[in-house]
Amino acid sequence: MTTVTTPTKSAGIELLVGHFHEGSSYGIFRGDGVGDWLLIATVSGKGRFGYAGGELITEPGDWVLIRPGTPHGYGVEASLKRWELLWVHFQPRPHWLPWLEWPAVSPGLCTLAIGDGSTMDRFREVHRQFTGDLRRSEAYAMNSLEALLLDCDRQNPLAAMSSFDPRVRRAMDYLERNLARKVTLADIAAAVGLSASRLAHLFRTQSGQSPQQHLEGLRMQRAAELLKRTSLSIKLIADSVGFDSQFYFSQRFKAWNGQSPSSYRSNARIGPDAGSP
Repeated sequence: MTTVTTPTKSAGIELLVGHFHEGSSYGIFRGDGVGDWLLIATVSGKGRFGYAGGELITEPGDWVLIRPGTPHGYGVEASLKRWELLWVHFQPRPHWLPWLEWPAVSPGLCTLAIGDGSTMDRFREVHRQFTGDLRRSEAYAMNSLEALLLDCDRQNPLAAMSSFDPRVRRAMDYLERNLARKVTLADIAAAVGLSASRLAHLFRTQSGQSPQQHLEGLRMQRAAELLKRTSLSIKLIADSVGFDSQFYFSQRFKAWNGQSPSSYRSNARIGPDAGSP
């Protein structure tokens, strides 16, 4: 197998969806994980996911969920030499987080066996809407992804005992409401009734990110939408997502996305199927 090491940054939008048919040369390795969540469903063939101490072989109906920041590698299972997969990178809405408490085979690498074909059809619908020509196609696909995750949650044996802390969800809601403000860890902690150290620990344990990393991700997602959907100046967009300096905003956007804000705006209409999941 030829293994490709891919960047650790997310795709720079709220979600990215693909449907791949891969052969034996296909492989991905990300030693530092990625900055968003990654869901992969095996449609046909077999996939192989490696992790410290073992490997997970997926067959049709097996679904894998990878948390942000989780080192991972995957590719086509060697004996079969082919793998059809649906995949989506996404940044979850705060109220989705309890639905993402899946059984883990290793820290951050989770899996469900879902034999219900209608759930796979929901995934295909997410892809169809994302790649279609509907106005606001990403918004349609994001709503379909919510329905898909709910369907997965219905079949999750851990769902009834989810331990996701509601204070972390409240912290995420607070961050979403305050994208334009200067927000400190102490501000967030006070808003949810925790000490700063306790919040930082809970937030990272359950989301895979620090509160400030999550806030920057939300800001970059919002900025990407404004760059793509509006003609607002980059300075105004930077102001609207909490950056006093256009230069610093441009630096952070490029670090997150791989493109400058002006390049992203120019390339925003490029088809979504390019690249690797």
